[in-house]
Amino acid sequence: MRLRPPARYFLRVDDLPAGWTLSEDGKALLRTLKFKDFSEAFAFLTRVALHAEKVDHHPEFTSVWNRVDFRLTSHDAGGVTDRDRKLAEAINGLA
Repeated sequence: MRLRPPARYFLRVDDLPAGWTLSEDGKALLRTLKFKDFSEAFAFLTRVALHAEKVDHHPEFTSVWNRVDFRLTSHDAGGVTDRDRKLAEAINGLA
């Protein structure tokens, strides 16, 4: 039995989690967060990593000193799904 990928989730701009934007192609949620310093940014990423492992949904991110850039997408669905929205909300709560 073949499993089906999760359905794409079409967000309206009004439905985006606070602080998040939709990528130009509409396939990802984007957000940049800034912290006091590298240690704060790294501690935050550690909290995000622990949550991501727990829910088995892992974000794309880059980190440069005190800045963390996120790109959330569900590759198996070819775009944003409800899992991305939920992860964005969780990231907001951890920030």
